[in-house]
Amino acid sequence: MGLLDIGLDSYFDKAMAFVQSTIENINVDYDEPVIDVDFVRSRDPDTVLTAFTASCDVLHVMAHGDHSISPTFSSSDEKTNISLEDLGERAADQGRGISAGAILADGCKTGTGVWQKAVRDCLQGEVTYIGTSAKIGWHESTVFCSAFYGALFRNKGKGLSPAEQAEDAANRAQEAYVLLTDRSCPYRVMTLAPSRRARQVFV
Repeated sequence: MGLLDIGLDSYFDKAMAFVQSTIENINVDYDEPVIDVDFVRSRDPDTVLTAFTASCDVLHVMAHGDHSISPTFSSSDEKTNISLEDLGERAADQGRGISAGAILADGCKTGTGVWQKAVRDCLQGEVTYIGTSAKIGWHESTVFCSAFYGALFRNKGKGLSPAEQAEDAANRAQEAYVLLTDRSCPYRVMTLAPSRRARQVFV
């Protein structure tokens, strides 16, 4: 699993610590960890690109979502901005796109059509994509992510691919979110395939 924090402020620190503690709780019953996590917090574009394109079962990106110009992950102080357009171009130069089984885009409005299109241009293969349909805060993220990771490793993926495992966990997390908050879940789950452009580049 790759946990990538582009938000880079105290709130994202707390969110990252929460996810890490949840995963440690899952690992505690096993002689060897069932989850290996790479935590990355950086402003360096090359480091961020490497984190985005590293092979993993789940790529969890923590950042503010913006698409006023193009779909972009940004930090709270606005000093770090990673647009998917730039990411796709840099990945194309290296011949390697996003190769995770699932992507959890933990930011505002990252599940809209414009985001889906931009993500598809960066993909090396089909993924389960989890984005949001509205603005979210720390409460929404905490409720959904705790349910997602609680469900993700409940059977260690027996008989399921990483993408299928993430899809199943995300669907269960949606149901749990509604039950716990009595509100519609802002997180959306979908399958995204590489665009024609991505298929031509990432062969």
